[in-house]
Amino acid sequence: MSDKRKHPRVVVHPPVAFARLTGERFEATCHDLSLGGAFLETSTPAAFGEAILVYLRLPGVEQEIEVESIVRWTRSDGMGVQFGPMGARDTHALVTLLSS
Repeated sequence: MSDKRKHPRVVVHPPVAFARLTGERFEATCHDLSLGGAFLETSTPAAFGEAILVYLRLPGVEQEIEVESIVRWTRSDGMGVQFGPMGARDTHALVTLLSS
């Protein structure tokens, strides 16, 4: 698989969950993360191209953040997701985590 990422991935494991737009929520393990997306380890990956919500706990933010995301690839142990737009506070918290 060729790497077409715009942002380098960092191996970090913040608490994470995701939800399908039907409302069904699943806990997952964040394997790696970047400003543009993440690999979420889960036994219940969403389908390729599916719009989901990703919930992350980030340093300096009291509540978990919710990021609209698209599933870009799947395999039996997880999925790669691309993040949609984030607000300034959430982007700052993500940059802080990635640079620590």
